[in-house]
Amino acid sequence: MNPLDKFRIYYNHTMHPELMRMERKRVRLLRLLFFSGLALTGVIIFELNISILPLTLTMGIFIALYLIYLGYEVRRFLQTFKPNVLNLLLTFISAEPNMGKMTYDAKRLIPKSTFFDSKIFATDAQIYEGEDYISGRVGEMDFELCELNVRDFSVVRNRTNYVFKGVFLHAIFPEDVRGNIVIWPREFKQYLSRSIREFTWMGGENVDEEVLNPAFRAMFMTFATDDTHVVGILSDPMQEAIIEYCNTTGKEIYISFLGKNIYLAVTEPRDLLEPYIFRTNLSFELVRGFWRDLELLIKIVQDFDQTH
Repeated sequence: MNPLDKFRIYYNHTMHPELMRMERKRVRLLRLLFFSGLALTGVIIFELNISILPLTLTMGIFIALYLIYLGYEVRRFLQTFKPNVLNLLLTFISAEPNMGKMTYDAKRLIPKSTFFDSKIFATDAQIYEGEDYISGRVGEMDFELCELNVRDFSVVRNRTNYVFKGVFLHAIFPEDVRGNIVIWPREFKQYLSRSIREFTWMGGENVDEEVLNPAFRAMFMTFATDDTHVVGILSDPMQEAIIEYCNTTGKEIYISFLGKNIYLAVTEPRDLLEPYIFRTNLSFELVRGFWRDLELLIKIVQDFDQTH
């Protein structure tokens, strides 16, 4: 049975009932918002008609407190949906061979210093925000990942500039691997000049000629230090998996292998698994998209673990 069919069975038997339970909560919340809107509209019209100041002030305080309560109910739904669904998703992934237990922390993020250590993005990262921290183990490799939103402030334009938004992963191999590699999407070469320059100062140089896959060369720039066995680290199956994922999803991937550390960054313009309020969340594709992202990231780490 292929992985997608296994996941669909797990979704139908385990995840769908939880999504149904959360859907009932969403419908109740929607009813509460609808009838609250009608009631508050009636109260406001009543106040405007009677124009009694003490009563208006009292009702204003009541309305403000009730709006705070509604905001709390919406926030509670949003904050409980993702952990409930994500923990079930991690249980499925953890059951795969060679996988250890995975844990989730909604508020935690990968430290800024780790993001800098990747050498993928040269940035001051004045804005560095993250959430949805996941940690686990693949074979002999410990890994961590989270969603990140990283931006720089531009003095010239007097606004923040996008650096990276998406899923960022850091994995550690038990032993040092000789050499350093950074892989950037060729399409964004003009925005990566500072990053490329800083890596070349470390002794890196373009090694596209050592990458035998023409499709991978067309999509990515590969830089490495001269003590690196590029093909030994960037295996053919890994290249194929990255190409297939990019073609299927339209997302961009950045990767670096630095000693015993692996860093991966996958762009994602929206927050993953964020639930809707005004439409249903009973969507196989919603959950499948995040599962597919995790599978790719873990597959690259797994491939590196097995071949090294």
